Amino acid sequence: MAVAQTNMDETTERLKSLAMPQGGWSTAGREDALSRLITMGLPQRRDEYWKYTRPDTLVQDTVIEVSVLETDEEAVFKTVDSLKIVFVDGVFDANASDDLSLEGVTIERLSEAGSDIHWAQGLYGALETGGQTPVQRPLAALNTAFATDGVLIHVTGKPSKPINMIYTHVAKTSDAILHHVVKVDADAQVTVLENGPAAARFNKCIEVDIADGAKFHHVRTQGRDHERRAVTHMFARLGEESTFKSFTLTANGVLTRNECVIELTGDNAHATVAGAALGDGDFHHDDTVFITHDAVNCESRQVFKKVLRNGATGVFQGKILVKAGAQKTDGYQISQALLLDGDSQFLAKPELEIYADDVACSHGSTSGAIDEDALFYLRSRGVPQGEATDMLTLSFLAEAVEEIEDAGLAEEINERLAAWLARRRS
Repeated sequence: MAVAQTNMDETTERLKSLAMPQGGWSTAGREDALSRLITMGLPQRRDEYWKYTRPDTLVQDTVIEVSVLETDEEAVFKTVDSLKIVFVDGVFDANASDDLSLEGVTIERLSEAGSDIHWAQGLYGALETGGQTPVQRPLAALNTAFATDGVLIHVTGKPSKPINMIYTHVAKTSDAILHHVVKVDADAQVTVLENGPAAARFNKCIEVDIADGAKFHHVRTQGRDHERRAVTHMFARLGEESTFKSFTLTANGVLTRNECVIELTGDNAHATVAGAALGDGDFHHDDTVFITHDAVNCESRQVFKKVLRNGATGVFQGKILVKAGAQKTDGYQISQALLLDGDSQFLAKPELEIYADDVACSHGSTSGAIDEDALFYLRSRGVPQGEATDMLTLSFLAEAVEEIEDAGLAEEINERLAAWLARRRS
């Protein structure tokens, strides 16, 4: 009882610091999310899916002041021909953004789509609501209720270039809440890029509805400002013969939790979630994934690699749920950590829950040090130890990077990985 009361008190204090946007078609979804949040309460360390990650700084009503990294490093995806949408500390920057016009897609800002009838009305908060069962995700409900802005993307064709959402961090105590909705019509396809530190504290949610035969590709980088704290949620629903592929690169960040909840509802659908994380020192990175197979002959892949040093912590919680009738399911899950010293740790909780009898599902999780035999081989051929360690580290991360569909984007991710390792070596 005392724990429950403390949870409610913390939730009440957090809600006092927030104001729900009023008016328009999203009101019903926001009010429903607020009602669910009050019932659930904000997460605590005692909660099963938060036992490896302290949620304190993500739920408190004040934001810890952080320093803003000043660097002349070129922004990720800068050379990619894309439609750029820029948010500064969670506020849309029209001057830095491109015109939101692109063939095969309509893009609107959440804060400006204020009519009483909108295509996103049936989606806003809907996939997030479904993703609350069987595991509660209160920070996602908080996002749906209080998101101040975001983009609504309706894909009707095949845009000629990716949509690139850039999140810039300027203020030391910024607290950004963004919510995006993506609807991909039948046989359409789109690539969405995301990059940047976003804010001192960042809560982001993306809901993706993928119709029959459609394709959604997503590549995200999280990095630069080390002291930032972030929690992100991605909810996706897949139709028949549709494709969902998402890759995330995380470098630095004192606390990052990425949640991905996917439901395969159409036969012959394919979903891939992959990630590579690089952590040094007071770095805590948590990937929490829940994939539900609810159709026949579907495939899912979870591929996560983390490189940790100087006391960094990596977390992976991944589950594959195969419902009754979801025959011919192929579910693959791998989570691995490379520990570059004896002070770092990797905490893993892989799960399978299967109610069909004709499936091929597997999971594996390992952690360990650099392969000494491979390191000796490279050293014996004149490769300095630091460079040899970096080569083996990049090889370790390769399986996750290979999940990126676009070869050019994969090459840029590999360049970023190599640059991060080189900076730490110097």
